[in-house]
Amino acid sequence: MKRYLMLAVTMLVAVMVGCGKNDSTGKKKAFISIGTGSMTGVYYPVGSAIMKLVNKDKTGVDIKAKVESTGGSVYNINAVINGDLDFGVAQADRQFQAVKGLQEWQGKPQTKLRAICSLHPEIITLVATDASGINTLADLKGKKVNIGNAGSGNRGNAEQVLKIAGIPLESFTAESLNAGECPKMLQDGRIDAFFFTVGHPAGTIKEATAGKRKVHFVPITGMAELIKECPYYAVADITATYYPMSSSKKDVPSIGMMTTFVTSADVPEDVVYKVTKTIFSNLDELKKMHPALSNLTKAGMLKGLSAPLHPGAEKYFKEIGIL
Repeated sequence: MKRYLMLAVTMLVAVMVGCGKNDSTGKKKAFISIGTGSMTGVYYPVGSAIMKLVNKDKTGVDIKAKVESTGGSVYNINAVINGDLDFGVAQADRQFQAVKGLQEWQGKPQTKLRAICSLHPEIITLVATDASGINTLADLKGKKVNIGNAGSGNRGNAEQVLKIAGIPLESFTAESLNAGECPKMLQDGRIDAFFFTVGHPAGTIKEATAGKRKVHFVPITGMAELIKECPYYAVADITATYYPMSSSKKDVPSIGMMTTFVTSADVPEDVVYKVTKTIFSNLDELKKMHPALSNLTKAGMLKGLSAPLHPGAEKYFKEIGIL
């Protein structure tokens, strides 16, 4: 029995990332996992785009990547730190909080978290039905509003915005749904509005605007204090033309931050180097894989990072002269 147990452990170790397993040609092979988010959001297609590029590139380490739909930023960061995921997509604010030991990581700075690059911008988006009468943040009082599932970046952002706006959670019915559930709930009349921090255009938002109930975007303004307190935030606009079926015909003001790609200090340098090189060497192709990625620039992808760069990413950036 002990021999069988040892054999099982050995086989498990052999497929872990960076284990140094070689194929018949002596080339190193690695198996990696990428944590994303809801399949109806932007994280999943963005992670899938990176996975496709990595799996197609046969130079250097032979990497086989897989993508996983997860609960989002907080889950991905924790899973990366614990070794359950090798890479993850996470909001810049959550990266900042994890490194500083804030919010869910209060008093426990995540010293293993490492940054690779930033990706697309994410905007705090508040979607409401026209019939709800919600046209400002103050109008949320007395309504049914989804602020996001526990531990999600959506919920954290919504709570920050509501606090600055002086709107206590007790003043409305706060739901804790996953973002993917919201369009149907909105169209069925079971909620009046929902918050979703997302890159645009987003499938979830398109679904929400495509039903019989007319919906619109609610402006999120008066956030200067929050931007000063949390430097990862910046003023941003939701592009109305992305959603022609919504009632909003002009761009709507809000605030947002960058999406980041993270890993752990435990992931081998050569594996992270290969993944980073693949992303940056195929940037034009990556930008075509999802509209949210269309404005990526190499210089811009080094902004909004709070965690130390992983040595593998740093090595590549120095090679191409952007660090």
